[in-house]
Amino acid sequence: MSVSTRGSSRLRGLFRSLLPSRGAHRRETSRRRLESDLAVQRQAVTHWQQHADSYARELDWARHERAHLLAWLAALHPASAVITPTAGTAQDGTHRSLRLVAGGWPMSWRIPPGDLALFRHVPYAEPAADHPESWPDDRPDSPDQYAHIRRHTRLLALEATVHDITTGTEPSDHPAGH
Repeated sequence: MSVSTRGSSRLRGLFRSLLPSRGAHRRETSRRRLESDLAVQRQAVTHWQQHADSYARELDWARHERAHLLAWLAALHPASAVITPTAGTAQDGTHRSLRLVAGGWPMSWRIPPGDLALFRHVPYAEPAADHPESWPDDRPDSPDQYAHIRRHTRLLALEATVHDITTGTEPSDHPAGH
């Protein structure tokens, strides 16, 4: 081997030692790409967690508003409204039900423990063991119940319309929201 070949070989070796190898460069590029992907995924998780938290707050608000409306409904039906124990505990931790009769139809809704304070005006009672047919099932919020509520609402609205017609009152004579 000639001196010049040896010298160029040493020079190439020196450059190789100063420059990272292709394998090391690939590993570094791969590591950076993974770190970047991880950062992007963490941002996506944060983004979706914010949405999930927002939806959870909205759901909590809607459930609490529902409890207020049920407490009001119970106050409108004091003769039949009772709070009873629910058979077992539902998945949401509910252990009480509001039961009442409206339009001749028995209805019930589960009440979460945190909202029971809204129902202080409603008496507590044990389920009527002697009249099981009056409460066809212990599944509050059944589709039949909501069909009855829609029918009963239409009937009440029809009564208001008939009253307006018989008294000569125009619907526009009612204050807004009443």
